[in-house]
Amino acid sequence: MLSGMREVRRGIGVTVMGGDVATCAKVAALAERRGLRSAWSAEFYDRSATVSLAAMAVATSRITLGSAIMYAFGRTPLLTVAEARDLDELSGGRFVLGLGTGTRQQVAGWHGLDAGHLAPRLEELVPLLRDLWRQRAGELRHDGRFYHLRLRPVLEVRPPARPDLEVWVAGVNPRMIEAAGRVGDGLVGHPLFTPEYVEEVVRPALARGAGRSGRSPDVPIACYVACVVGEDAARARREAASQVAFYAVVRAFDPILRLHGFEGEASAIREAFRRGDVPGMVDLVGDRMLDTFTVHGTPAEARDRFRARYAGLYEEPLLFYPCLGVDRGRHREGMTAIVETFAS
Repeated sequence: MLSGMREVRRGIGVTVMGGDVATCAKVAALAERRGLRSAWSAEFYDRSATVSLAAMAVATSRITLGSAIMYAFGRTPLLTVAEARDLDELSGGRFVLGLGTGTRQQVAGWHGLDAGHLAPRLEELVPLLRDLWRQRAGELRHDGRFYHLRLRPVLEVRPPARPDLEVWVAGVNPRMIEAAGRVGDGLVGHPLFTPEYVEEVVRPALARGAGRSGRSPDVPIACYVACVVGEDAARARREAASQVAFYAVVRAFDPILRLHGFEGEASAIREAFRRGDVPGMVDLVGDRMLDTFTVHGTPAEARDRFRARYAGLYEEPLLFYPCLGVDRGRHREGMTAIVETFAS
């Protein structure tokens, strides 16, 4: 898309990070009825973003739907575009392809792929996906650093629901954020993003990447925000802290943790993780750390915390109920509470 970028959506969305496929569909339908802007589905080792989004598409008719994220290298470029075309058809042109590489450990350990040069590979992949999206006849030849394709359709290719594929790119470190600025229609931000990190790291990196493509530096951001809403404030606090604790284990997020002075907490949480002490990990998330990275509390408290911390920060904040270290059976309840609390 790039040079002819769409009008930027603005409004609150939700991301379903856990639960079953039926939960994804029901949350999307509820979000649509309550006037939220968008509904997204994640991908993990036990969840396909495309299957859950197909269920969300048939359960809704107006709300924007997106993958946050689909693993960029878990499928071939051809299959990624084929599934994106199907989702755009099912949704009547409402689908946004959110792509992310995942961490190097996920690329190598989960997918068994080479985890080198992730940002340059993604910068090559996204334009290739757009070329495949538009392919109708003749031969598509691509000889790049990472991809080599020869495609000449032997049967008629049905036209996609829209002439262009909307691709948002996920990133945490500056180099990957630059890639989003260079080739993406927007950035999918991480749950640990903060106003400080966005101002000091994210926006400048997006502008650098956009400058390399000669486009506006005002690249929009859709970003996860961990959120737990409930009248039991202590329970809400602990569920939110569980998500933060598991993220603190991942060394790829050290730059954000360092920016806020949480090196000591991260070290202690990692030691508890090595011991297999999950309750101990959660106990080590103090109030300052929790309030830095999450929205939690009663409905009124959650709305106040969101306004104080995130109002105007992102073009599209994506609220989600924690999926790490919590009762997965509560996911539909947790997401329903979020939708009802932030309904327009």
